[in-house]
Amino acid sequence: MREFKGRVIAEGTVSADAVVSHGGLNTLASFQKALQFGDKNATCGDQNNPDLYGKQMAGKALCLPMTIGSTTGGLVLYCACAMKRQPACMLFSKPIDSLAAAGSILADVWLDDVSMPVVDSLGDEFLEYVKDGMKITVKENGVVCVE
Repeated sequence: MREFKGRVIAEGTVSADAVVSHGGLNTLASFQKALQFGDKNATCGDQNNPDLYGKQMAGKALCLPMTIGSTTGGLVLYCACAMKRQPACMLFSKPIDSLAAAGSILADVWLDDVSMPVVDSLGDEFLEYVKDGMKITVKENGVVCVE
């Protein structure tokens, strides 16, 4: 087991299986099927992300360097949370961008029955170490345990 310390963006504790992207997550392309067509598993629809394409994101520990794409990114994350199709947590190796931060913070503040802990700045070593299916535990203080 390894522990990584990051900065807490949205508080919470959770344990979930990892799904890992080594490239940026295009939020709109990835969550479009979940939001527009009712895919409750939030199967990644971004054909330009070979690490995630076709994989379930809902209920998973989404490990990634950053999000990319249009200015809709924050709203897409908020809507995924509001529709209960969000990842169990989002874990960024790099500092989070303002759009992803806005979406996850708004979901944390506005939605009473939804939790999606978000931790950023976990470092490149985190993303090199974690693999799909590994058990991830997020603690309140920004410590992420990878088993």
